[in-house]
Amino acid sequence: MSATVTLDFPVLFQGNRHATLTVRRCKVRDRIAATRGGGDDGEKEVRLFANLCEVDPAVIMEMDEVDYAKLQTAYLGFTRGDTASPEKP
Repeated sequence: MSATVTLDFPVLFQGNRHATLTVRRCKVRDRIAATRGGGDDGEKEVRLFANLCEVDPAVIMEMDEVDYAKLQTAYLGFTRGDTASPEKP
């Protein structure tokens, strides 16, 4: 299962325009991999989201806060067992 997050403020990274991100459900191994890189909780979350969206962490770092909040909502929906799209509450 995955969710598509449409960005209000697309990210341009290495010549690619990211107007949407598809985030997949998290496995325990994804969370463990994200923590192995060290850093604070924010850096770990960026690595986790980049992995789940299959993009470079720099894409996540360049996101507008509004769009990042949508990505967080999609992720939290998965952890609560929600099946609704993050853009359709």
